[in-house]
Amino acid sequence: MRFLEIHRTGRRPQPADFDHDFPALIARTLSDLTPDERHVLRSVSLLDAFDLNLATAAAGLRHQAPALRLIERPFVRENALGLWPYHLHALIRSTVRGADDQADDRWSVQDWEQAAQRALAAVGEQWSTRTGRDRMLLVGALRQGLALARDFRLDLGWLADAAWAYVGDSVWEPIAPPAQNDSDGGMTTAADALVELLAALARRQHEHRSITASPLTTVTSTGLLPADLHEMATYYRAKAHRDIGHSQDSRRGYQQVADGGGRLAQAARRGLAQAARLAGDFPTTFAAAQTLGWEGRHQRVLGDVWWVQGEPVRAAAAYRAGCLEAEQHAKSGEAAHNQALRALAVAFFDPHQADDEVDLAEQLLAHLDLRATRINTAIAALIRDAGNPVLEDRVRALRTELDLAGLTSMTPTLELALAFHQAVLDDQDALTATISRLSELTQGGDYAYYTDIAHFMADRPLPAEHTAPQWLDSEQATRARWHQLVTARRDLLRTRR
Repeated sequence: MRFLEIHRTGRRPQPADFDHDFPALIARTLSDLTPDERHVLRSVSLLDAFDLNLATAAAGLRHQAPALRLIERPFVRENALGLWPYHLHALIRSTVRGADDQADDRWSVQDWEQAAQRALAAVGEQWSTRTGRDRMLLVGALRQGLALARDFRLDLGWLADAAWAYVGDSVWEPIAPPAQNDSDGGMTTAADALVELLAALARRQHEHRSITASPLTTVTSTGLLPADLHEMATYYRAKAHRDIGHSQDSRRGYQQVADGGGRLAQAARRGLAQAARLAGDFPTTFAAAQTLGWEGRHQRVLGDVWWVQGEPVRAAAAYRAGCLEAEQHAKSGEAAHNQALRALAVAFFDPHQADDEVDLAEQLLAHLDLRATRINTAIAALIRDAGNPVLEDRVRALRTELDLAGLTSMTPTLELALAFHQAVLDDQDALTATISRLSELTQGGDYAYYTDIAHFMADRPLPAEHTAPQWLDSEQATRARWHQLVTARRDLLRTRR
């Protein structure tokens, strides 16, 4: 690049032009630029990528001419397909930011801080003024903005709203900027805490949920985040505790967020309603669903209640309504959640239709990073195939995945799907073993009613010492519906032979 820079001036490069180490070569390159070009170069060295508008705004200039001249230099690379088309090589960026160029206009520490503030504001301006929903711009702006705010200890500003937009879509692209070379890993500013919060939320799709809970606990304990973002960390920690079976910790977190009355209050009330469902208090969950509205995902809560009553048709309708609401609000993650659960509900009563529902769920998940939802789709496929031989290998693989992911709260649903399969086959010995596993998995109280359902499927009497849940209908009616689903599947399989 030094050679090209000299060559473009019309002078013949000489060996002495390269008798320097890399920082010295960069310093020589800087000396060949005009003052305005040097100003722009230093400004864009703060950014991973930029366009003309961003470079000009970050430099605090009123005209684009210096930025236009700069992007023609050999050391500025162009990717025409990028969100921001221009970038500096990382080594050049770090050298420019650290070089002692001895120029008369070299920047002081305050100059760098002011440039970082301009760059952060400029990135935020591009994100906030873009019309329509541009997920790529949101993620790119967050990555650049978080790095600037963290590295220069800046106020969060627009990053708070961008964080809410990122979380609201439930897509979970990797968001954390690269670690600082001189960082000790501690959190001292709000930006540090927000980087750790969003990174933990994105990583949770790929790691054990107990690992997710740990950094979220650290973030909440620092007190560095503003109240609404502190609430976000508390809410997702409560979800992580739910996933790993720490029900009391989960309820406490949900209650704290619900009492705060902030953006996630309705979602936290949904968490509390779902906690009542896990405990077998279906009337309380059903009543709560009537007050949750879209923000509390009321249709999903209703669907979750209906299918365990042995009414998967009503559950499927609720999930379909939830999917439509999510699409109307442009929430692709929520739409996928509902579709996966709709596939699960439909699989109990119409395996042929379930083929289409599972396919649609997989299509919606194609560009999303939602591990639990993918597993729900896989469980739906198991229920669809119930009564066909050789499902056990798939069940074992899903057990392993749930253990690795720390999604132990989903394991009882997997075992219930297996119980349905065994009841359809009238494999009483295998069903007894599955009921035993379900009893062990649910001895803490959550999902204990799954053992009831497993008995209902095979029309077995319940143990004498059993404590019944609070069904929406009578126990006898619920038993009859579940047993009818099993007998209907048997009849369907006989007609196919």
